[in-house]
Amino acid sequence: MSGTTVVAPERPGQPPAPTAAQSRFRPELQGVRALASLLVVVYHVWLDRISGGVDVFFLVSGFLITGQLYRALLRGKIELRPMWGRMIKRLFPAAMTVLLTVVVVSTLLLPADRWFQTIREVFASALFYENWQLAADSVDYFAQHNSASLVQHFWSLSIQGQFYLLWPLIFVALGFLVRRLGLSLRHTVNTLLITLFVASLAYSVYLTAVDQPLAYFHGLTRVWEFALGGLMVMFLDAFTLPRSLRVVLGWIGVAGLVLCGIVLRVDSVFPGWIALWPTLSAGLVLVAGQTNTVFGADRWLSSKPLGYLGNLSFSLYLWHWPVLVFYLVVRDRAAVGLLGGAVVIGASFVLSILTYHFIENPIRLSKIGTVKRWGAYRFGILALAPVLIAAGVWGTYTSAQANYTISLADADHPGAAAHAPGFVYRGSAEPSIVPPTLKLPEDWAGIPDDKCTMSPRNEELKVCTQNPDGPPKKRVVLVGDSHMQQYLAAFLPMVQTEGWAVTSMLKGACPFSSNADLMPGDQACMDWNKAAADEIVAMRPDAVVTLASVNTHAGVPETTPAGFVNQWSVMDKAGIPVVALRDNPRFAFSMAACVAQQGPANPACVLDRDAVQPAAPSYTDTRGVPGNVSFLDFTDYFCDKETCPPVVGNVLVYMDDNHLTATFLTTLAPIADKQVKAALKW
Repeated sequence: MSGTTVVAPERPGQPPAPTAAQSRFRPELQGVRALASLLVVVYHVWLDRISGGVDVFFLVSGFLITGQLYRALLRGKIELRPMWGRMIKRLFPAAMTVLLTVVVVSTLLLPADRWFQTIREVFASALFYENWQLAADSVDYFAQHNSASLVQHFWSLSIQGQFYLLWPLIFVALGFLVRRLGLSLRHTVNTLLITLFVASLAYSVYLTAVDQPLAYFHGLTRVWEFALGGLMVMFLDAFTLPRSLRVVLGWIGVAGLVLCGIVLRVDSVFPGWIALWPTLSAGLVLVAGQTNTVFGADRWLSSKPLGYLGNLSFSLYLWHWPVLVFYLVVRDRAAVGLLGGAVVIGASFVLSILTYHFIENPIRLSKIGTVKRWGAYRFGILALAPVLIAAGVWGTYTSAQANYTISLADADHPGAAAHAPGFVYRGSAEPSIVPPTLKLPEDWAGIPDDKCTMSPRNEELKVCTQNPDGPPKKRVVLVGDSHMQQYLAAFLPMVQTEGWAVTSMLKGACPFSSNADLMPGDQACMDWNKAAADEIVAMRPDAVVTLASVNTHAGVPETTPAGFVNQWSVMDKAGIPVVALRDNPRFAFSMAACVAQQGPANPACVLDRDAVQPAAPSYTDTRGVPGNVSFLDFTDYFCDKETCPPVVGNVLVYMDDNHLTATFLTTLAPIADKQVKAALKW
């Protein structure tokens, strides 16, 4: 890039000759890959942060693939079959090896309550839609409590796989238009890339502002990074910079890559406009190019050690995360520490080297796909099949083991009834504890979607109603956040026992209030609550059931926010009775995990009642409570007089650190039935 490049003028419909930047090997790219992968690993393992290295992968992929496609159009035709075949040979060997290993090792080391999540995400990763799976989980409040999965890092590979599939199709269509309309290929490609860059970046900035977790995994918020790589390959040779300036730019780019994750909390601000930092940093390295001087960053990036690390970068990225998660699980730790991190990184390197030399590279260099036209595709199916079969068998076993439904006639598992006055246990001497650990992630109550409608008052207000067989005797609405959803397990049985119609209006982290009490400033929550109140007033139910208080975090005093009272007053003016339930305790750890690891009687899992739930509810001192409100407190069924145990009546009370299991609340149904009717004088 030290000289001036002359590009012959194009005639309409005639492509120009390829320029040097579009056709020559860029050895510094291997160094960029190596640096990006190393930053990803170090930041994940030791710093518990995100580096921005994945964004660099996207830019480099856009740079390389766009260059290949453009050169193919210059030659006259894009060969899709061999291009996708090479992609399969490049991605599948290492990816499927890691996924199959994760399935096998997880059955031996991973806690059973994480099996469902892992199985679901292995399927998503193997079929290259893990980013969309995580995007769906990011907007599903009840999935947000999932632990870090062993394969969640496959989200970026999924986006790359989708890019490798769609980008060539876009260029095929573009080539057709160029030939058909007699357009300039270069100008048309540039127009397309600029349009995609601007549109995707604008959408990324918007979605990051309104829903950052969703934006992080959304494929459309990342298109601009690939497009930016494409623009660089199209424009790099359009100008020439002095060597001294390129030396400086190269080192600025390297420094930007290293410092990005330190200066920014990437996990909370990406991928909006701030993701320009790592991508433009990598772009500066590409602009610097080959400086042919010992002072250039390219000299270091093109070195043999970094070149070799660049070869390992794909396998290293795939291995480091499951190795890290398995280490934390086996060691029962939240962080690895300096020495533990060294062990994780060392093990990841060993696995990467073995994978590269004995699986990835031999298959990539083999004659698969060259002797037979569809050989690479047959190989892809053969590589994918063991992963899907293994995950399918594991999933079938897990579903069978988790197939448990509580029965109120089950003497072994009285649950909440065990704390009722005068209770006498009549079950077996050595009962099991239910629900099975495998079932915990799915142990939620809910009304089927086919009984739900979306309210026109708010795009997020989902109104679901379970009706009895005949005309309902009463209509009851449960409204609020996940701590109200859990109580559906106690109220849905009343549909049959009492003939009530039970309606739910639920939004995660958004209790029924005139304010956003759990997430201050959450306008979407406040808008939803206003719409929910209007919907309820229009429905005129016989009663509304909602929270009376909130326990926001372990150790934080219980409160009854003024916004709760405001909503109760709205109901009062409409003549609608309110049953307000005291919130259950929250803990600093998962009670279910403690039971699985330590046993239900271990003192570490049994907490003093006074420490987690004060004797006097917060609403006893709340002013302005309207006369339509009746308070119910079920704490005596979660806790005994002195402690709050994780298991009551041989039933797990908690599924995590703050949510009650549907199984336990089902055993509370007869008790709740009596107390609700008494409170409402029904």
